Amino acid sequence: MVGLILGCEIAFWMVIAAGLSTRYLLRKRRLGLALLALTPVVDLVLLIAAGLDLHRGAPAEFSHSLAAVYLGFSVAYGHRMIQWADVRFTHRFDGGPPPVKLYGTAYATACWKDVGRTAIAAALGSGILWLLTVVATGPTQALESTYRIFGIVLVIDALWAASYTMWPRTRPDAR
Repeated sequence: MVGLILGCEIAFWMVIAAGLSTRYLLRKRRLGLALLALTPVVDLVLLIAAGLDLHRGAPAEFSHSLAAVYLGFSVAYGHRMIQWADVRFTHRFDGGPPPVKLYGTAYATACWKDVGRTAIAAALGSGILWLLTVVATGPTQALESTYRIFGIVLVIDALWAASYTMWPRTRPDAR
C-alpha cells in the first residue's frame, strides 16, 4: 500500500509536470489543461485501491491512514500547488513575472488561508478515514488513531499563522 501511495504522489507531480510542459514548452494550452485536469484521477485511483484493499480483508494499517491524509491534503491544496508550480514555470519558460514573495499582512493572510485549507484537508481526510472504516472487513484501530494527526497538524498550522500575525515577516531590505 505504501508503494501505491508513493506511486500516486509521483504520478501527481508527473501529471503536473507534463501538463505545464505541454502548456508552455509545446505551446498546447488545451492539452496542457487536460493533463492538469487528470490530477484528481490519481487521487481517485488511490481512494479506490485503499478501499478495495480493506474490503478484501487486508488488516487496516498506517499506510491506509496515510492514503486518507494524502487524499485530504491533495484535494485541499492541489489547486494551490498547481498554481504555485504554474507561476514558476511561466516565469522560467514563458517570460512571465517572477513569483511574488509575501511579507507583513499579506503573508499573515496567506498563512490564515492555509489554515482554512488545512481544516478542509482534515475534514476530507477524516471523512475518507470514516469511509475506509465502513468498507473495511477487519479491525480498524490503525485508521481511527489517525484522527489525532489531523488535529495536531491543524493546531500547528494555526500557531504558525498566529505567530506571523503577531510578529509579521518583514522585507529583508526594510530593516
